Parts: sequence; C-alpha cells; structure tokens
Amino acid sequence: MYYKTNYDIPIGNVTLASDGSNLTGLWLEGQKYFGGTIKDELVENSNLKIFDDTKVWLEDYFSGKRPDISKLSLAPQGNDFRCAVWKILCEIPYGEVITYGQIAAMIAKQTGKARMSAQAIGGAVGHNPISIIIPCHRVIGTNGSLTGYAGGIDIKVKLLNHENVDMSKLFIPHVTQ
Repeated sequence: MYYKTNYDIPIGNVTLASDGSNLTGLWLEGQKYFGGTIKDELVENSNLKIFDDTKVWLEDYFSGKRPDISKLSLAPQGNDFRCAVWKILCEIPYGEVITYGQIAAMIAKQTGKARMSAQAIGGAVGHNPISIIIPCHRVIGTNGSLTGYAGGIDIKVKLLNHENVDMSKLFIPHVTQ
C-alpha cells in the first residue's frame, strides 16, 4: 500500500508518496508523469514520519540551506537503468549542473558499453519520481539548453536561480510548432 499527502512549497503544491517508511514520490502539481511509478492506489495519510522529514528537508532547501539527500530514506521505483541514472542525479552538487551527455558517458562506463544515448538518459531523468530532492533540474543540454524538465522549464529556472547557478551561458530553447 502507498500513501500520499499534499504540501505547499514556494514554487507550488507538491504531492508526496510513501510506501509507509520511504519516500517513493514527490511530484509538482501538473507535472508530466505525475504518479507514474506508483501502480497501486495512493491512500491519503499525512501522519507518516517520512512525510514530516521530507517537509523539513524542503523547508531547509527553500530557506537557502543545503540539506543532505542522505537524511531522507528514498525508494524511487524504476528499472535498473533508471535507478542508475537517478543515483547519478543524487550526486550532482547543489548549485551545479551536468549535461545529459556527461551522464550518458558515466552510465556507459559503468555498464562497459562504448557509448550511451543522451536521449535515453533524458527519458530516465524525465521519469524521476522524486523531483527537487533527486535533482533532475540540474541536468542541461550539452549546448546549455534548459530542456527536458517534467515540472516545466519555468520551474527548472526557478530552482536553478534559487541555487544561484550561473545562468549566463544557459538558455531556454525556442519551440517551433
């Protein structure tokens, strides 16, 4: 059984999900793939220690502190490939960015492959079920493009600005229709 609760943060409302002891999801309202990794029904229950711990972590983060990811018990649900990518995301330092290509090179090295598709990495990053805490907002295109954030590019920009990332070489790509 999985549980959920909602919580307001400075960039909007989020839904937290848990298996009872671990955080299994944190989705921004309207986020792409919202709840996608939880196959069971989410039952409302705001009285879990992990939810209290997560709220404190988020309050610290948005007050300008740099809370440690290891302070939370995280259990994102995904296949081995996605979990390997999410593990790398957890290692991106606060206030820094990394490219999809750099992550692809790391995964290729870990798996003994000659190369890995940055597009495949983008898919795994986009399906990250624990937004903000597993910092997928810190991943950018090789050319500095602020692309591919399931919570929306505007939220990605807010999070990077919050972390005082140097945005001078980063840009929002123009989408043609």
